[in-house]
Amino acid sequence: MSDDYRSMWADLGLDLAAHDMLLGVLGEAYGKMYLTQANRPAGMSYFDFVMSEVHGLRIKELIDEKKAGRKIIGSYCVFVPEEIVLAANATLVGLCSGADFAMEEVERLLPRNTCALIKSAFGFKLGKVCPYLESADMIVGENTCDGKKKAYESLAQLVDNLYVMDLPQVKSDKGRDLLKAEYQRFQKAVEELTGSPITVASLQQAIRTVNAKRAAIHRLSTLRKADPAPISGMDALLVNQVFFYDNPARFTDAVNKICDELEQRMKAKSGVFPTKNPRVIVAGCPQAVPNWKLPMLVETAGAVIVGEESCVGERGTRNLTDEAGNSVDELLDNIVDRYFQIDCAIFTPNRDRLHHILEMIEKYQADGVIHYGLQFCQPYLMEALPIEKVLAEKGVPCLRIETDYSMEDIGQLKTRIEAFVEQLS
Repeated sequence: MSDDYRSMWADLGLDLAAHDMLLGVLGEAYGKMYLTQANRPAGMSYFDFVMSEVHGLRIKELIDEKKAGRKIIGSYCVFVPEEIVLAANATLVGLCSGADFAMEEVERLLPRNTCALIKSAFGFKLGKVCPYLESADMIVGENTCDGKKKAYESLAQLVDNLYVMDLPQVKSDKGRDLLKAEYQRFQKAVEELTGSPITVASLQQAIRTVNAKRAAIHRLSTLRKADPAPISGMDALLVNQVFFYDNPARFTDAVNKICDELEQRMKAKSGVFPTKNPRVIVAGCPQAVPNWKLPMLVETAGAVIVGEESCVGERGTRNLTDEAGNSVDELLDNIVDRYFQIDCAIFTPNRDRLHHILEMIEKYQADGVIHYGLQFCQPYLMEALPIEKVLAEKGVPCLRIETDYSMEDIGQLKTRIEAFVEQLS
């Protein structure tokens, strides 16, 4: 990394030694897991570049935006509406989680049996290694699960710009009313932060921008139906991860370009795996950068991941927002309607999520499902059992996995996953 980046990181207050260690581990893991894949689409070079500069050039772009008067808003959840952020002349970025860092310090603030994702988010803050977090003018937390709800009370002592959004837990008229009230409150907070009132024109443009980004991901997802698979599940996951960091217009263009390439591969019946390889859906908890352990194990075992039923996957991107409306309130209603369809495990009951998994199995002609649960993530771990039961009744093999971000269980997981893939063959 250039001296300019080190100066930038120092200005952000990062621990340079710890950050160097993080980037070294991340770069080594990325090289071993991603760059060794055979027959990768040429278009993945863009996403390789993004990952090589995810703490460098992208952060410099955000700093330059801030110097030009634009605000940066960081988020941990797909319920935070990017449309509202863009419409108020701000940029939304995902915040760091997906690896263990500074765990001893974290466990002085949080119980050891706290969800791995929550502990990771705290570790990146306490370890001073997340430039996105330190660049943000507003950090948006959200009351999804009880763990996050209580953890944000502690995070508020570590940062001075935390905004917490309440979320409904039941899909009802009252639940929708709560979500709209929270989005109206968020709109007001963002407008106050930026000094830019949201207008019909700015909100319509923001909706179009985000819709285009999601539509590009939808296009990529549709191409994964093909056999042989034109792109690996690991690379498709990477594209979904970059979704949360990159400039929206540039990202949309890059995804559409790789889709053009994949369509040519499909015409030539060229894929990254042989035909008739076992096809797997991964369902459950989100897989944030650099959490690549599971897909690496699945695809080196001889299966291909053809879809992610995850916040970093279809749960976060599958629905578009209606662009029609003559007032900000009408457009906000459209945004509420779109986000209220997210089938997060916080909802009770949550039949929509099971229906979504069954729909994905049929759409992608999947042979089996791996349900991925992070340790101590109660909502998804509890939903795993009834989902497994229904899949068994329908004759769909399902492997339940509970893990964290460490590599300590990789041998055990490898054995279980290889046996599952053999079962599907």
